[in-house]
Amino acid sequence: MNDVKKTRLIERYTPGERANHWIVAIAFIVLALSGLALFHPAFYWLTNLFGGGTWTRILHPFVGVFMFLLFFILAVRMFRHNKMDRNDRQWLRQFDDVVNNREDRLPEVGRYNAGQKVLYFALIVLMLGLLLTGIVMWREFFGLYFSLWLIQLASVLHAIFAFVMICAIIVHIYAGFWVKGSVRAMTRGTVTPGWAWKHHRAWFRQVRGAPSRK
Repeated sequence: MNDVKKTRLIERYTPGERANHWIVAIAFIVLALSGLALFHPAFYWLTNLFGGGTWTRILHPFVGVFMFLLFFILAVRMFRHNKMDRNDRQWLRQFDDVVNNREDRLPEVGRYNAGQKVLYFALIVLMLGLLLTGIVMWREFFGLYFSLWLIQLASVLHAIFAFVMICAIIVHIYAGFWVKGSVRAMTRGTVTPGWAWKHHRAWFRQVRGAPSRK
């Protein structure tokens, strides 16, 4: 296709979207480290990064709320691009072709593939779970409204949600490096036409005004 040969880069993320993403990423690192410090005595030394145990306990929930709000803004903006369709379900059924880089056998992918969409919805569920359980655990403001057994249950669920989210983010980072050129999209905001054609062909057709493949 002649359009693929054009050298003009394609904008994948706006400066605002990239800034939102990286602030959320930094907040996640802060939360992961401070959460580990509060989770088990073996990690308590991490509180030194935040000025001690008291400051770690104070900062953790506030940073959590901050991250949730920024993530919510990003999730709303990206929602229309993450709706599952027939091609996505077929993409998931051909996951063996995905892991073996046989992209020529897969259905055309829009702005996000099915794996990215599954991660998107998983993160929404995990973020909601962390927020709700975190509120129950936030004794300074909400301790009087919940019983001790509910706070204990929330603590266990919060840890589970946090562990699953850390695993999900590790997968997200790995996938970003696995698909060469993906990191550039979130650092510079643009991708090459060849990258878009290879990995997100339906999206490439859309942004270049080419007819979709039936």
